[in-house]
Amino acid sequence: MIRSTDHILTSHAGSLPRTPELIAANAAREAGQDAGDYAGLLRDAVTGLVQRQVDLGIDVPGDGEFGKAMSSAIDYGAWWSYSFQRLGGLELRDGASWIFKDVQSGPGDVKVTGFGRRRDRARFEEAYADPTSGVFHGGDPKPFPTAVAPVTYTGQDAVAQDAANLRAALDVAGAQEGFVTSIAPASAARMDNDYYATDEEYVWALADAMREEYVAIIEAGLVLQIDDPSMAENWDQITPEPTVEDYVRFTELRVEALNHALRGLPEDQIRYHLCWGSWHGPHTTDLPMADIVRTMLKVNAGAYSFEAANVRHEHEWRVWEDVQLPEGKLILPGVVSHATNVVEHPELVADRIERFANLVGRENVVAATDCGLGGRIHHQIAWAKLETLVQGAEIATKRLWG
Repeated sequence: MIRSTDHILTSHAGSLPRTPELIAANAAREAGQDAGDYAGLLRDAVTGLVQRQVDLGIDVPGDGEFGKAMSSAIDYGAWWSYSFQRLGGLELRDGASWIFKDVQSGPGDVKVTGFGRRRDRARFEEAYADPTSGVFHGGDPKPFPTAVAPVTYTGQDAVAQDAANLRAALDVAGAQEGFVTSIAPASAARMDNDYYATDEEYVWALADAMREEYVAIIEAGLVLQIDDPSMAENWDQITPEPTVEDYVRFTELRVEALNHALRGLPEDQIRYHLCWGSWHGPHTTDLPMADIVRTMLKVNAGAYSFEAANVRHEHEWRVWEDVQLPEGKLILPGVVSHATNVVEHPELVADRIERFANLVGRENVVAATDCGLGGRIHHQIAWAKLETLVQGAEIATKRLWG
């Protein structure tokens, strides 16, 4: 990954707003209708997107996750649901058991329950159920996958297309580096399972399957970003609340599976994204960063992306007063948030950047977003946030380098 010794680099967490044409084409494909020259449409959309990022001043652009289909402008889950089409051994089922299943944990026996049984949701049940509250967006549940046979990777053509589209776009825009996101085994393993004997066996099988995608991205000369909100987000999806010690043990086994999938791959081409979920809820039951940061650093990656502008977690920059960033590693703190329509002031963005730079070294900080902006906020606001991110990095650069 590129480094800078004279200015704060900028990037983002992955998803960016899709074009109306791409959304319409994805909706047609989902309905089994003719989407025309979809491959050409996708290629041209990625080319235009990367050029726009570079023109704005983003140093490390991505493909916006455009190859991960969104069929509507609001979609919190495309970062994950894309994998349903790239894994074999799955069966799509109705019934939304992934939302409503009630799984209870006990001491030393941590298990993930249904999304709809989160402790934050239980605490704010009325707000979550009220469609006017702004807490949660989304339509009726779609069919959801269950493992019914050995999981295998079947997305070779799709990831090759993602890589080729971004490589070509980087060449056109003259960008030095670009990244593609890919789901972590632990996050993928929140799909239902009717085949594997244990959750652990399921995670390790997904690690072997997803490794194919990781290798393809690396071999294309691109930066691989591992998306893994499960590391922090699972905490809220365990009832009753576990001890931190039990949760860390539960999580570190999943880190071992991820590192198994990353074995032999160059760390300086890998960055890891941790977050507490992209839904616009109260998040009062989020796990503190201090309880998970050392586990995050056990992932064999060269850089770590995490929420730091979200008002529930902004104060946690102080974690780096007590935790030393390993030599040669980078951090990508979010300095603009996906969880509010308010566009951050560039001076505030600069302040956020400087907090981290003063603790871990200015050359080790890449200014980024909390999570992907695509599917979560309006496209006009998303691009305004990227603009203020770049402006804030410019202000921080002047202050840090003089």
